Amino acid sequence: MTSPTRLAILASGSGTNLENIAKAIDEGAVPAKIEIAISDNEEACALERARRRGIPTKVVRPADFPSRDAYDHEIASILQDAKIELVVLAGYMRLVGKELVEAFYGRMMNIHPALLPAFPGTHAVKDAFEYGVKVTGVTVHFVDEGEDTGPIILQEAVRVEEDDDEDSLYARIHQAEYRIYPEAIRLFCEGKTRLEGRKVRII
Repeated sequence: MTSPTRLAILASGSGTNLENIAKAIDEGAVPAKIEIAISDNEEACALERARRRGIPTKVVRPADFPSRDAYDHEIASILQDAKIELVVLAGYMRLVGKELVEAFYGRMMNIHPALLPAFPGTHAVKDAFEYGVKVTGVTVHFVDEGEDTGPIILQEAVRVEEDDDEDSLYARIHQAEYRIYPEAIRLFCEGKTRLEGRKVRII
C-alpha cells in the first residue's frame, strides 16, 4: 500500500475548502494527509479549522519580510522541509512568486470560481454575474506565475438562474467547488494527471 500524498494547504480566509478537503480525506475519498496549513493572515478562520483537526499550522506574514521574493522563499523552505508533495491553494489571496512556482510547478493547484480563461481575478463571481453570462462555473488548475493562467485540471459548469443574485450564485458555485477540488486532488494523488505543455491529461 502506497503512503498518502503529503499535502500543504495555503489559505487566507474562512477555510471552507480546507474543511471540505480534510473531510474527503477522513472519509477515504482522497489518499492524502494534510501535513501543514499555512496562512498569510494570523486571523484566518482556516487556521482554527486546521487546529481543531490537529493539523499543524504556520503563519507567515508578508509584513515580516523585506520583499515578496523573501516571503516566497520562506514559504518554499517550509514546504520543502515538510517534504510536501502537493500544495493546495484554498482561498489564498496572494499571487505566487517565481521561486515558489518553480519549486512546485505541476505540484501546486488552485481553485477559481469561474470557467477560466473567462473572468480571472478576485471578483470572478461578481464579474460573471454583471456581464450577464448564462453559464459560469469552477476551475481547478495548476499554478503558474500569472493570475489564474495555469494549466486546467478540471472544470464544472454552473448555470445562472433567472432569479439569481450574486449571493445565490456564489452559494451554488461553492457547492461545485466542494465537489471538484477533492476530485482533482484525488486524481493527482493517484497519479492520474499528466501535464503536457498547457494541457493536463487525465489518464
